[in-house]
Amino acid sequence: MLGRVQAQEYRAGPSRLSYHVTGEGDPIVLVHGLSGSGRWWRRNVPALAASYRVYVIDLVGYGRAYRQRALGVQGAAALIARWLDDLGLERVTLIGHSMGGHICTHVAAQRSGRVRNLVLACASGLLTGNIYRVALKLPRAAITGRLTFVPRVLADAARAGPVNVWRSTTDLLGDNVSDLLPRLTARTLVVWGARDALVPPRTGRALAAAIPGARYEEIPRAGHVVMVDAPARFNALVLEFLAGDEPAGGRADRAGEA
Repeated sequence: MLGRVQAQEYRAGPSRLSYHVTGEGDPIVLVHGLSGSGRWWRRNVPALAASYRVYVIDLVGYGRAYRQRALGVQGAAALIARWLDDLGLERVTLIGHSMGGHICTHVAAQRSGRVRNLVLACASGLLTGNIYRVALKLPRAAITGRLTFVPRVLADAARAGPVNVWRSTTDLLGDNVSDLLPRLTARTLVVWGARDALVPPRTGRALAAAIPGARYEEIPRAGHVVMVDAPARFNALVLEFLAGDEPAGGRADRAGEA
């Protein structure tokens, strides 16, 4: 589906953000993780775009926005926050995977007036450790997920390049969001793969416990790329969560709110 939608660009200084838009309704913004791209959401976009307007981002240095120096977690968050402002997006649902969830946590803290819902999928915001130890977990993380997805992971990592992947990894390991979590006001769903070997489920449970009112869901037999390993379950959880934000009359009533 993404391949049939023309990419758009957002420029801020030397940085170029690439994104696709599909569907109609309140906005959902999808943010991929480390060494990823917007293509990682291809099993999720159709289900979400049936009811929402979906924005699929390629972060600076990744996917269609490659051949740039990757921004750090906070730099990427500041750029996305500015992008939300310039597009005038309101009642936003941010959905971020791994490093993308880490970035979305910062965006939700910076733009609480714009971000209504936050979905964190195997987010790295509380991940700690030595970069070499994290690297050693990558092979196990790959084989505990959907094996047919491994070529896509390798292709996107190669496109981003080892320097960007290394820079992003060291940056996210040095950025802990513990202080932000109690101050988040967005409705929050935390979704984890029970077999995540890179960011273990105990991290997800700790993340959810620290966010006021957050809901935690763990998907059996899914690994780190949870939305790829179990797309039907992931999509159902997200849509159910968003439906819980609807008033009795649905989005038509919300459109008339002041």
